[in-house]
Amino acid sequence: MKTQALTDRQQEIWNRYQRMRARLGERLNRELARETGLSEADFEILAHLTEVPGETTRAIALRCGLEWEKSRLSHQLRRMEQRGLVTREMCAEDNRSTVIRVTDEGRRLAEEGRRVHEAAVRRYVSDALTPAQLDALGEIAEAVLAGLDQSPR
Repeated sequence: MKTQALTDRQQEIWNRYQRMRARLGERLNRELARETGLSEADFEILAHLTEVPGETTRAIALRCGLEWEKSRLSHQLRRMEQRGLVTREMCAEDNRSTVIRVTDEGRRLAEEGRRVHEAAVRRYVSDALTPAQLDALGEIAEAVLAGLDQSPR
């Protein structure tokens, strides 16, 4: 199956999107690390854990919710456990599963991280766009995500 090359306009828009994504991600990561000591990966896990009932979930559910590879999650959780942000325990119902639980320190840093993250998103995205542009961004994200959901991996 032959694919069609991008037009100059499509390529330029894609390049601008890539620059924006990289610079925005780098800026958010830097501010998060400077203010809380958390990496983006730390924050993503802690934010997820603090939003589930009991702040506890099975590793498989966390991996699926984050859409991460098993080895990436395992290595990240090991580092976070060493820093006292999470605990890993064997699942009482299924000895093959691991239960991940946020610690008091992890919860505290998740709250700080959420504050820093929300302020940065507001500053760099919400405040930079008009309400109509913000709505369009949401529609664009939904359209791209829907296409990804329909395509095989």
